[in-house]
Amino acid sequence: MLDCRDLTFHYSRCDPGEIPDFCFTLRLAPGECLAVEGPSGSGKSTLLGLLAGFLEPGGGRLTWRGSDLLALPPWERGITTVFQDHNLFDHLPVWINVGLGLAPDMKLSRAQRAKIIAGLAEVGLEGLQDRLPGELSGGQRQRVALLRALLRGSPLLLLDEPFTGLDDITRQGLWALVRRQKAEGVAVLLVSHDRDDIEALAGRRCRLAGGRLVAEGR
Repeated sequence: MLDCRDLTFHYSRCDPGEIPDFCFTLRLAPGECLAVEGPSGSGKSTLLGLLAGFLEPGGGRLTWRGSDLLALPPWERGITTVFQDHNLFDHLPVWINVGLGLAPDMKLSRAQRAKIIAGLAEVGLEGLQDRLPGELSGGQRQRVALLRALLRGSPLLLLDEPFTGLDDITRQGLWALVRRQKAEGVAVLLVSHDRDDIEALAGRRCRLAGGRLVAEGR
C-alpha cells in the first residue's frame, strides 16, 4: 500500500491566482489505478514530483508497504514516472532508450534484448529500434517512454498524460499493457484529463481543488 499523509509543499514564488500551498493525502493499493484530475496549475505535477522524489516536501509521511520513501532518493523508491514530454535521451537510439529501463548499465542479456524487440512490436514500433527519438513522431516517442516504464517492472507507476497524441488503436493497445501491469500487482497513479483513459484504467478518481485531493468515488 502506498500511504501518503499530509504531504505538504510550499512555492515561495507563484503568479497571482496560482496556489502556493499544497497538502496531499491518498492511499493506493497494489494492482489499483487511481486517476487524478484537475485544471492546469492545480498541483498535478507537484503531486507527482513529491511522490517520485523530485521535490522535497515541507512535512508529512510517504510510505510503501510500511517503508519510508522520503528517506530514499528517487532512483531507490521503486517508482517509475512517464512524463508528458517523453524524457528520452535524444542522442541514443530507441532500443537503448528502452533498455535503460531494464539495465542502467546497458549490460543486457539476450533475453532482455529479445524482450525489447518484442515490446517495440507490441506498441507498433517494430523495425524502428535503431532510430533516434528526433526521427520519430510525438506519439511514437511517447510509446517508447511508456514501454521503457512498463518493462522496468517497478511496483509503482506514475503516468502524466501518457496517451496524449496517440490514435485510438494505439491507445487501446497501451491500455492493455497497463492493465497487464495492474494484474501483476503494480500500483498506478494516472494524471489525465481524458475521460476515455480514466474509464479504461482507473478504479477510483479524485480531483485537485484548493491544493487538496478530493475523492470522487469509483
